Amino acid sequence: MQNLIDPAILFFLFGVAGGLVKSNLEIPPAISKFLSLYLLMALGLKGGFALAESGLSLSVLKGLGAALLLASVVPLLGYQVLKRLTSPFNAAAIAATYGSVSAVTFITTVQYLDTHAIPYSGHMAAAMALMESPAIIMAVLMANLLRHQSAPPNSGSASGTRLGKVLHEAFTDGAQLLLIGAMVIGFVTGESGQKSLAPFSVDLFKGMLAFFLLDMGLLTARNLSALKSASTPLIAYAVFGPLVHAALALALGQLLSLSAGDTALLMVLSASASYIAVPAVLRFAIPEAQPTLYFGLSLGVTFPLNIVFGIPFYVGLAQAFS
Repeated sequence: MQNLIDPAILFFLFGVAGGLVKSNLEIPPAISKFLSLYLLMALGLKGGFALAESGLSLSVLKGLGAALLLASVVPLLGYQVLKRLTSPFNAAAIAATYGSVSAVTFITTVQYLDTHAIPYSGHMAAAMALMESPAIIMAVLMANLLRHQSAPPNSGSASGTRLGKVLHEAFTDGAQLLLIGAMVIGFVTGESGQKSLAPFSVDLFKGMLAFFLLDMGLLTARNLSALKSASTPLIAYAVFGPLVHAALALALGQLLSLSAGDTALLMVLSASASYIAVPAVLRFAIPEAQPTLYFGLSLGVTFPLNIVFGIPFYVGLAQAFS
């Protein structure tokens, strides 16, 4: 319950309440986008500064390798389960959504770790960036295979999505580029950059996060109606699937002897689901899938559960097993 008295989490809950009572409170889209970009830039800088201080090491490579492995395993396992619960195209889209990550959930976890003085490695921000694209690529490949299988023989169908275009969108996404660019700048400038940008990237961070989570609370409440098209088994997947994904990350963290903070972040990344970048790509890449399903499940179920209950739970588990 301690997480619930954090101001940022309370603003999220306040936003949910405001949305449920159909208040006209709203954050203008331009400001919401700015807040998102600010948080990613501040997180990237923080990761770069920490990486400059610690340097490249075997632990960095282990953390990044674990992130890539989970980003590949989670969507593959998810698809095997989901194709028994819904259509193959919907299964591929939902698997991609849950195989990717939520930057806001990660940023909130970083703030939680800072508040509770739990150390973690700066390179975990790079791990988050690495985990965003593999699931998208797999979903596109699955969708193209499904189209090929369903096309009549000798039809000469070329209805498959051009993988090159999707890859370009995945790797040149503005938010991801900003995160990586800020990390590189933080790494290059090191301690001097950290001191000069502290008022921007540190002092303002908590307030900006609270403002952004207010907007996310409003958005969550206003998209709950999308869950009407989701079956009970799919909602169960949105609740329990992330727990399984987090358990895989915990086991991998133990196997690689990662720190409690790094393991917690790996668990949160594995348990999160994308509701911004991946849905935007899937609308183009897999038009056969229902956006109300993959967007509604990730934003309406998994995101609030992780923000309110998941983060302290995963951090507590990581500490207990470290």
